[in-house]
Amino acid sequence: MIKPGNVNGLILPELSDMLKGKAALVTGASRGIGSSIAFELAKEGADIIVNYASSSKMAEELADKIKKLGNKAIAVKADVSDYNQVAKMFELVRSEFKKIDVLVNNAGIVRDRTLKNMTQEEWNSVINTNLSSIFNVTKHALPLMGEGGRIINISSIVGQYGNFGQSNYAAAKAGIIGLTKSLAKELGKKKITVNAIAPGFIKTDIIKDMPFFKRKLLRYMIPLKEEGNPEDVANAVVFLASEKSRYITGSVINVDGGLAF
Repeated sequence: MIKPGNVNGLILPELSDMLKGKAALVTGASRGIGSSIAFELAKEGADIIVNYASSSKMAEELADKIKKLGNKAIAVKADVSDYNQVAKMFELVRSEFKKIDVLVNNAGIVRDRTLKNMTQEEWNSVINTNLSSIFNVTKHALPLMGEGGRIINISSIVGQYGNFGQSNYAAAKAGIIGLTKSLAKELGKKKITVNAIAPGFIKTDIIKDMPFFKRKLLRYMIPLKEEGNPEDVANAVVFLASEKSRYITGSVINVDGGLAF
């Protein structure tokens, strides 16, 4: 157990070693929910592969921040919707880490538009980045994952209930849930658990430009009457990555303040 205080220039709460010796890959980890997931896993002792597509400065800063905790961390650029780029990323992962204990498929984008006005590129880019990427990354991660491995896929409550103007996003996030449940059945015999987390209304860059009245209406609809923080999602990931969740697989955990029940 690491005591709270100043750790290499970082003021931190109490840290634990619950994931000490584990190697975790987080896709789309340079900002928002992905960044919080990577850092919370690191605070629990995990070494981290920070995957990013374009935000190299933020990814490198996060990796440096994790290193200050005493953990190993690297930032790796790869568009996870591209199978060949993922294969190249895993060459480096295999060389540097030898294994993957925890995989968090978090990468995602939005291209909102009604289906009538949606372009084929807008449909394909969301499906490829949010859903096909999980096939690409998981396919390469499995040979490096042993018994007790953890796969955690970030879905959304939109994948359960739909949302106006988000048919592409809803289809991708619903697909993640189906993939999660199927993969849990396939990998159970190897003691690898596969679960999904469905965030609700979380404070990220995606909602920054949302009109005030719309944000106010959404807050009103949430039983807890507030937006969630990226750390709320990250804490659920930490639980699913730990031994405390060893008998949970094929499940979807909503982190939404009660919005979708």
